[in-house]
Amino acid sequence: MARKYRHLRPAEAGLLLQSGCHEDRLLALLILIQRYYPGDLALRREIHRLYLEHRSFVNNWDLVDASAPHLVGHYLRERAKDPLTRLAASRVLWERRMAIIATFDFIKQGDYDETLRIARLLLGDPEDLIHKAVGWMLREVGKREVEVAEAFLQAHYRQMPRTMLRYAIERFPQARRQAYLKGTASGLV
Repeated sequence: MARKYRHLRPAEAGLLLQSGCHEDRLLALLILIQRYYPGDLALRREIHRLYLEHRSFVNNWDLVDASAPHLVGHYLRERAKDPLTRLAASRVLWERRMAIIATFDFIKQGDYDETLRIARLLLGDPEDLIHKAVGWMLREVGKREVEVAEAFLQAHYRQMPRTMLRYAIERFPQARRQAYLKGTASGLV
């Protein structure tokens, strides 16, 4: 469906994004992603702005995870990262998740600084869905640069929520995972 309607104007996709039906909102986001990448700078800016203006409709983990790396992360790749800070400070769960998941685009480019910065901002977040998202992004960093992930973990693992830690260390060797979970991982790097 997204391919069939990939030529829908962003404003029309924005109307679909406002639907009360979850599947309609997902379709709208997939259409926007399809329009975003081949678009020129003006179209990409329009889609990014539309996404942020309609972010209240991106209100489930799968909607955030499918769209934030593309429509926020990719757009901010060469720009100021202030929008991520604002999203991370939001009282809205989905906006905080957007902040960390958007950094997946940076991770894929070998840039981990923003992921680690946003992860620090979200260390004390009360929501399990944020713990999972931060842990997942830390695991993605570790897949590419285990030393970078371990340096972050060494500094923060004792204050990390258990779910966040478990997601972050999921691919570590068993002995190392156990050391982190038991709180005896200091100096393992």
